[in-house]
Amino acid sequence: MTQIINIAAYKFVSLDQLEERREVMLARAEACALKGKIILTAEGINIFLAGTQVCIDAFLNWLREDPAFTGIEVKFSVSEGVPFKRMLVKIKNEIIRMNHPTIRPEAGRAPAVDAKTCARWLAQGTDDAGRPVVMLDTRNEFEVQAGTFRNAINWHITKFTEFPQAVLEHKAELEGKTVISFCTGGIRCEKAAIYMEQVGIEHIYQLDGGILKYFEETDAADFVGNCFVFDERETLDSQLNPRPVGA
Repeated sequence: MTQIINIAAYKFVSLDQLEERREVMLARAEACALKGKIILTAEGINIFLAGTQVCIDAFLNWLREDPAFTGIEVKFSVSEGVPFKRMLVKIKNEIIRMNHPTIRPEAGRAPAVDAKTCARWLAQGTDDAGRPVVMLDTRNEFEVQAGTFRNAINWHITKFTEFPQAVLEHKAELEGKTVISFCTGGIRCEKAAIYMEQVGIEHIYQLDGGILKYFEETDAADFVGNCFVFDERETLDSQLNPRPVGA
């Protein structure tokens, strides 16, 4: 059986000519026999695709020919089957809806911590400056229930547009701590970290690449359960293997 490669990738970058880009990307993805979803917005791109290694490589090589996407980072996992039924390219207002137009990651990121540094900080309980480290889950409640970091802060939001208000309500709880915001692949925690910086929270980092990159680059210590993903695999374990809910 041919192994299927699944990729997740995003990049905050100012884009124009979205309809033209949509048509070209859909044609290229279909020519590569890929299935999944691409979201195009004026603030950037979000990609979830599945196909054979050859087809994935061909699409990524083509994508990176565009200067806007040259440095796009990709997270990989494998599955026995394709977890998508069709190929879609959609144009939206935001990669992930937050309803805060002043949050523009393409204009500059908040500080980020890579997966290995995060794992080291969690193991020692402090960052390199000696401040206590806390993990802040920026995902929706149903995603958190599938798995999260041990002792992570969970504000039980049901959609990401609720996150800014939750920050304001709990801001005092974060004082004096190093806060690492995290999500599935990095998009939400990147916006979250920028917003938290803007409202005056110090020592805030985003987990670069999210949970998926943490699984890919570490032994997943301090993560309990599985990571919810928005396709037919349902959740992934720490080895990035599909784990359908209830299986």
